[in-house]
Amino acid sequence: MIALALPAQDSGEFTPPGINEMHLPAILPWGAAEGFSKQMLLVLLSVVFIAVFFVLAARKQQLVPGKLQFAGEAAYGFVRNGIAKDIIGGRDFIKYVPLLFSLFFFILVNNIYGAIPVFQLPTFSHVGGAYVLAGLVYITWIAIGIKKNGLRYFKLATVPSGVPWYILPIVIPIEIISNFVVRPVTHSLRLFATMLAGHLIVMIAGSGIEYLIMQENVLLKGTSVLVLAGAIAMYMLEALIMVLQAYVFTLLTAIYIEGALHADSH
Repeated sequence: MIALALPAQDSGEFTPPGINEMHLPAILPWGAAEGFSKQMLLVLLSVVFIAVFFVLAARKQQLVPGKLQFAGEAAYGFVRNGIAKDIIGGRDFIKYVPLLFSLFFFILVNNIYGAIPVFQLPTFSHVGGAYVLAGLVYITWIAIGIKKNGLRYFKLATVPSGVPWYILPIVIPIEIISNFVVRPVTHSLRLFATMLAGHLIVMIAGSGIEYLIMQENVLLKGTSVLVLAGAIAMYMLEALIMVLQAYVFTLLTAIYIEGALHADSH
């Protein structure tokens, strides 16, 4: 599917795909600076897919759940118990379950697009979406910290307890940069970079298969089988990373919220 979607090789030389082949042109010439793109459409569809699935799963609740209800409850329980409760803990975690639940499945669906033929594009290969999500999380955990501890939160977040006073001039700038600059940047770029790099590698493999098949040399044609095997392995690895990145992003969000809630005890 990937090879067929790529442009044909010209002049007998291998032409690897680039960013332009990943980020498709606008579907409609309005809605944003570059028009309404396929990425925007997929983001909107992801909301619809998630809403429809969980509405259907919760529509007929039974004591002995059916398959759809069981899948919905298992998905919810994974985020509620495996992330929110385990990381935030206590009685505080329950109010943050909706946020973590929404983040996990929104990111998961938008990542999984890259493994589905026709869709064939993880929307977070655009850095803008990752920046927006990380920015929302950034504002959220800072607001939680201020609500819980007042403006004293900034002192708690940047002045580690038990550190000798004469080391503080070195430690405080490091903590400020680490917590309020590096943290949101890495939170977004980790998601974006893995989605972009992984999908680009799979596309390059698909383009390589196409190039080798079109060669007259029989040995070169034969090596396309090896490239295909590598492409399948990379495809499976990329699918795993798509799920892991949704989990890691949500897990880090829970860690940041927990740190803001209990800044005075760290």
